[in-house]
This record gives sequence, structure tokens and C-alpha cells, in this order.
Amino acid sequence: MANSDSNMAQQIARAASAFEEQLTGHAPNSVTVVLSEETLVITLHGVLSAAEKALAKTLTGAYQVQEFHRELFANSARSLREEIKRITGVEVREATAEVEPSTGTIVKVFSTGTVVQVFLLARGVPAESWSGIAPELPS
Repeated sequence: MANSDSNMAQQIARAASAFEEQLTGHAPNSVTVVLSEETLVITLHGVLSAAEKALAKTLTGAYQVQEFHRELFANSARSLREEIKRITGVEVREATAEVEPSTGTIVKVFSTGTVVQVFLLARGVPAESWSGIAPELPS
């Protein structure tokens, strides 16, 4: 594992982008990769097709788009999991995808059995205002 953390993040972003394009025919506009302890979160921005965006304008359509992408990911994630293992040297134990149809964003979470809460912010938070890792909470 001679890769630096940023190099790993870039490699994972490229792998996730290629995976999404191969899977759906649509490359994301951008990809964000975040690693916190044993949880890897990959956020793919702007991946829904025009037809999916139109369908997602209704509640029923949004649900159909979400379910379609969840099932697609569940049935196809093995190759991306293997690529993540190759890049990081660590096996992926769990993987799930969540779709936000109103923005065209898909979040893919790879974790070790913990509860993962993902919040997509309306815009980025300036790096200088971010305080870093939160302290341990008392038991």
C-alpha cells in the first residue's frame, strides 16, 4: 500500500466515476470521496439522466428512481468493492447506495456495520471553518 491518502481518494474517485459510467452510461459531473475510520463515502454529483430527472419530479417517480439505483448498485457493486480493496488494501464488508433524485446525487457508503448518516449540504463549508475530527462522546 504505497499510495498516499489523497492519491487513494483520487484513485477511488476515478474508479467510482468509471463504474457509474459503465453501469448507467452517465459519467458524474464530480465525485467526492471521504474516509472516516472504517467508513468510506463516495458522493457522485450530477449522474441522473434527463429522463430520470423528469421522472423524479413526482413523488412516485422519485421513489422509482431511488429504487432503480439502489437495486442497480446492489446487483453490480462487486467490481467497485474489489477495486476499493485493490486501492486501499482493505476489504469492503458492507455497501449501500442512496439517491437524492431532486439534485441528481448518489451517495455510496461502504462501512463495517455501523449506522451511517449522510447529510448533503446545500453548498460547501470553507475548509478554514471546519474544525476537524469530533472528540469522543462519553459513554
